[in-house]
Amino acid sequence: MAVTNIIRRTASQVVPLAARVICRTQSYHHRSSALLSTVVNRSAASRNFFRSSAPSTLHFYSTKRPSSDESLLKVLRSEIQCVEESDEQDEVDEAPEGFPFKIEDHPGQQTITLTREYQGESITVEVHMPDLVTGDEDDNGDDPDNEGANQSQIPLVVRVSKKNGPSLEFGITSFADEIAIDTLSIKDPNVAEDQIAYEGPDFTDLDENLQKAFHKYLEIRGIKPSTTNFLHEYMINKDGREYKMWLKNLKKFIEA
Repeated sequence: MAVTNIIRRTASQVVPLAARVICRTQSYHHRSSALLSTVVNRSAASRNFFRSSAPSTLHFYSTKRPSSDESLLKVLRSEIQCVEESDEQDEVDEAPEGFPFKIEDHPGQQTITLTREYQGESITVEVHMPDLVTGDEDDNGDDPDNEGANQSQIPLVVRVSKKNGPSLEFGITSFADEIAIDTLSIKDPNVAEDQIAYEGPDFTDLDENLQKAFHKYLEIRGIKPSTTNFLHEYMINKDGREYKMWLKNLKKFIEA
């Protein structure tokens, strides 16, 4: 506020005074020149005072990276190096001979899609990242109520559809050499999404023979332990690749 008042007072003095000096007669030339010089000097002094008094904001902006970011980058580089060193050389990327599905794997996504045609049916399988369980977590192996809870598993969504008609959708959990059907529902493409369709009872509440028949139904279409065991290894490797890429993207963002 003090600086502003000084500027205003100086400006109010300079402009009228300079005008009066210029309008002086020639007989007062020397004295007017001296006076004008004094006014100009005062104006320059005021500007210099303003420049020296006005706070500079340039030093508040620095291109130097904060020390906390450097620490974060150091940890990220270390983690990336650790992941790269632990990568297995014999990653499972190619499907085994006789694998019945085409694999669609898009980097950056946490799922892959399997597709195939079978006797006029279109079958798609959405495969999610595995839920891995290590030996340290295997503390309830003797509890029959926790059967499957201490095993590594892969969630799958299997859709079997026919031309312009409804489709069957299976929610599946795949364990080592075992496939469990969790849900079964009928999806009608002509039913609006906001309509709540009847989805049937819990699969485990179905008659045991009916459950076995649906397991056979999926097995014929390629959903069997030999398929899911390969998918388990494939998704473990994909999880490692995606994690490494995720770390590198974080590093690029912090470095930018």
